[in-house]
Amino acid sequence: MGLFYELRLRARFIIGPVLGIFAVIYFAFHAFRGERGVIALRQLSHQVETAQILYSKIKLQRIELEHKVSLLHPDSLEPDMLNERARIMLNYGFQNDIVIIPDVDVITIEKK
Repeated sequence: MGLFYELRLRARFIIGPVLGIFAVIYFAFHAFRGERGVIALRQLSHQVETAQILYSKIKLQRIELEHKVSLLHPDSLEPDMLNERARIMLNYGFQNDIVIIPDVDVITIEKK
């Protein structure tokens, strides 16, 4: 009975620090690997950078399209632009026209 009593007496002084160490390990683990940890922060910052690059590309395309639309406005209609759009839409060309087809990167979509 003396050995069991001695273990219970010492266990009272050991349980607190052991639980404290486990709590520190738990919070440290989640500070790095958790949903809002350091690694998740790096991944989110990378996603933000990628989204900003995509946004700037789309913004440039929008500016170009707005410029083309403004050239087609009835108040400032340019005959060259009207002629170009009519040829593209109607697939029409003169005999002396030289058609240059630009290389287009083909994106393949695989079906799963």
